[in-house]
Amino acid sequence: MGAGGRMSIPPEGKKSNSDVVQRVPHLKPPFTLGNIKKAIPPHCFQRSILRSFSYVVYDLMIASLFYYAATNYNQFLPYPLSYLGWLVYWICQGCVLTGVWVIAHECGHHAFSDYQWLDDTVGLILHSALLVPYFSWKHSHRRHHSNTGSLERDEVFVPKIKSGIHWFSKYLNNPPGRVLLLTFQLTLGWPLYLMFNVSGRHYDRFACHYDPHSPIYSDRERAQILISDAGVLAVTYGLYRLMAAKGLAWVFSVYGGPLLVVNGFLVLITYLQHTHPSLPHYDSSEWDWLRGALATVDRDYGILNKVFHNITDTHISHHLFSTMPHYHATEATKAIKPILGNYYQFDGTPIFKAMWREAKECIYVERDEGDQNQGIFWYNNKL
Repeated sequence: MGAGGRMSIPPEGKKSNSDVVQRVPHLKPPFTLGNIKKAIPPHCFQRSILRSFSYVVYDLMIASLFYYAATNYNQFLPYPLSYLGWLVYWICQGCVLTGVWVIAHECGHHAFSDYQWLDDTVGLILHSALLVPYFSWKHSHRRHHSNTGSLERDEVFVPKIKSGIHWFSKYLNNPPGRVLLLTFQLTLGWPLYLMFNVSGRHYDRFACHYDPHSPIYSDRERAQILISDAGVLAVTYGLYRLMAAKGLAWVFSVYGGPLLVVNGFLVLITYLQHTHPSLPHYDSSEWDWLRGALATVDRDYGILNKVFHNITDTHISHHLFSTMPHYHATEATKAIKPILGNYYQFDGTPIFKAMWREAKECIYVERDEGDQNQGIFWYNNKL
């Protein structure tokens, strides 16, 4: 499991939880971003319109087949197998549409083609279809990439220090509480983040992805926020007309169920990429871009790695070079591992086991005992 492997004996002089992880190095690395880039074959940075569109077409074809099968054959299943059929459809369709979501995310990074207008057009269409405000998220996500690992400026899944956790956290630090929190996070986490900036960076006033005057955005970005809102409203109106024609149950069965799966996977993937007992977080006295970009972890989702276009198991290379198309990321990751050494973090723990472990162990961050003057923080769970 590489740098993320479990150790049976904690390092000398370090306090440890009952299950110890080998921490990612937190000192400034002995290599530069230029050194890392030189290790990657130059063709990995080349974007192909045809190849990028081939993934869009493939995903939409698979989604269409799932839709056709569900709407034409589920009705012939005997009760209660018809309900099971719809559940299987939601899961399968949700996984495929998560792949579509990832392609739109790639458009936001200008990794789809060499043409920004084309990337934004494709991204706006695909993300709007999934009720995502494309430009709104694009700009906040860019700031996440610019400030990863910073306790003050990162935009998503920013950990709290111990003094900042809610009073009720100690009552949820148990198995039933974790089930409740994870259920809430996977079902409502994404819309609450978009609407109320839940789990995001602290701002001095109300922050919302749908508000062009939100403190998240600069003046030059505000017009694009309105375009994002118009895209989401157009799709919402289309869904309303579908409900009027087909009924709420049909629209939820065909669209709403898979969308819940997409939103759940989006939150889970992002949470596990940036939450791990071995990852450091930095305050402004210690943070720099390269160490922040390395404070993330690659995970193994099995066959879903391919379905999700490898955003899951090549996330470190994505943070280092976000304009690189996903179809070169696996090759690039293999190339940079020897350069990164222990700074590369991979955890092959089964995903749902990892989700439970991180919910249990990663409640807040604090400095190590004896290092109170350093701006380096690690996860803890001792309430």
